[in-house]
Amino acid sequence: MKKLFVIFLTGMLFSCQGILDIKPTDKIPAEVLFGDPEGVKIYMANLYYQLPIEDFAYFRAGFNQNGGDPNNGGFSAAMLTEEAMHTEFGDFFGDGDFQWWDQGYKLIRDVNLLIDAIPALDILEEEKSALTGESNFIKAFAYFALAKRYGGVPLIKATQKYEGSAEPLKVPRSTEKETWDYVLELCDVAATNLGTAKGRRANKYTALALKSRAALHAASLAKFGSRATVSGDAVTQKLVGLEASAAAGYYAACIQASQAIITDGAYSLFRPNPATPAEAAENYRLLFQNPNDAPDEVILIKGYNLPGANLGHNYDIWYQPAQVANGWPHPGRMNPTLEMVDLYESYAAPGQSAPVVTTVDGNVTDYGGYDPSKNYLRFDTPNEIFKDKDARLWGTAILPGTTWKGTNIVIQAGYVKPDGQAVIRIKDQITVGANTYYTYGAPSTTMYSGFDTYGGNNTRTGFSFKKFMNQNSPIVPGWNQSTTDWAEFRYAEVLLNFAEAVVESGTGDATAAAKALNDIRRRAGHTVNIPLTADNVQRERRVELAFENKRFWDLIRRREYHTVFNNRVMHTLLPLQDLRALPATKYIFVRVQVPNSNPRTFELKAYYRSIPGIGANGLVQNPQY
Repeated sequence: MKKLFVIFLTGMLFSCQGILDIKPTDKIPAEVLFGDPEGVKIYMANLYYQLPIEDFAYFRAGFNQNGGDPNNGGFSAAMLTEEAMHTEFGDFFGDGDFQWWDQGYKLIRDVNLLIDAIPALDILEEEKSALTGESNFIKAFAYFALAKRYGGVPLIKATQKYEGSAEPLKVPRSTEKETWDYVLELCDVAATNLGTAKGRRANKYTALALKSRAALHAASLAKFGSRATVSGDAVTQKLVGLEASAAAGYYAACIQASQAIITDGAYSLFRPNPATPAEAAENYRLLFQNPNDAPDEVILIKGYNLPGANLGHNYDIWYQPAQVANGWPHPGRMNPTLEMVDLYESYAAPGQSAPVVTTVDGNVTDYGGYDPSKNYLRFDTPNEIFKDKDARLWGTAILPGTTWKGTNIVIQAGYVKPDGQAVIRIKDQITVGANTYYTYGAPSTTMYSGFDTYGGNNTRTGFSFKKFMNQNSPIVPGWNQSTTDWAEFRYAEVLLNFAEAVVESGTGDATAAAKALNDIRRRAGHTVNIPLTADNVQRERRVELAFENKRFWDLIRRREYHTVFNNRVMHTLLPLQDLRALPATKYIFVRVQVPNSNPRTFELKAYYRSIPGIGANGLVQNPQY
């Protein structure tokens, strides 16, 4: 079984010329394709590779975008939320973004072929059970990815055979409720048949984690669907939308699946009791630098153990700050927003967000830019202003003047001259006495990582990116050279799903749910418990699961996107060196709108993706497409 995942992780068997793409696949006899146990393992590895895991190689064009030249500009789903801005691009949703229709049904067809063949395989019964469990997990994962994009979809429950006419193969869309119910049914079959051994294949807990995630998604759609109503044939036929009355059942399913993982005790939080916030920040960072070192928390890993096309990924070259780019021409493209930084709590005031205060009057809604008449707070270092912030901020973002890979990361937007006039986002310098000062904090483009528009390589929000990055390895300036593994399911998400399901449904063990919430916070260095409330759970989801491609779907499932992004602009924190304080070195900060960005509005139709090919497949299209 371990050999299988060596194959899976290297990706060597998944090219279009591979043995699994022999066509037509429906003409290959099952006894030939599945007669050899090693052949079954190879086939299973191919199924795992096709899983719609929203990982390092997931971009708006789809999954596994890590070919020979995946020049997508480094635009990720996080940049469509409040989490981040791209260094250069500011575009928002497009109708063709994040589609997964043809690829989804290819995976379903491939897994159905295996499911149909399992009863006749010459293997032990326990091996048949394991294959049945894994196959149903993979199919559940596929239908979950389809349901959250399209609503109700055609349910192809067994292999179809082409016998001269395409008409018998056309399956109409099921209702959205039927589709979600089928996802949960498949999860139950998977959990029943799978064992508990940990590794890089699905086990019982992986299936339960998927059920926890999927049931919470469906419950949210049912509870909050009235926040965003649409009309049309798809609505009338219940192909999209869930009745509010369905929420209770889905919340109960989420609670049941989550509690099964929690009470069995097979998983726990990684390093749950740090002595200090600094230790908590480093523990959190290490969890993502190498999730293999956290086997008690990480429930499923997708591996990237070799560099190269369709093998490694590109997070390191796209997202690390310019000063450590090592020759790669376009780094620094993931810019955490001021909104994201504001969200993190202060240890001095637990249970509420702590927006960055820059002025004596404490106004955190003034984005009018620098004003010499304002009384700005002055700080000794460019990061002192964040000193009491939640450890997870320090483990996720690179803050101005902090060290990364042995380099002091300079993020500065300008300076205030001794006469009180400011020079901001213009490359300039000034000599005062015996010293020369630079707007971007250093004289050369290789010596700073902020605000200069040179090459589109410098943050324009005041923050750079750290999560998932390997501090110990220099950037290799080429495509697909990163080999950090991806944690797809982890115990912290299960705890948060459980807490949300309990608080939103008003059912379940509220004491256990509050403990789950506060256990996560304790791992982040918090020592004061907070109550179980919907707002507290959502804030914890945002900071604990930041940049794990969860916020995008949280906004979708809770039907909040159109209110959160209604002519919305994002914001930046400008660090300025205050030369009025000379001879002391002081810094002030200014809250402004992200430079060169436009307001963003989410259209209601984008809660569902458009269904491709309706002229040929005869399916009912989703609303407003």
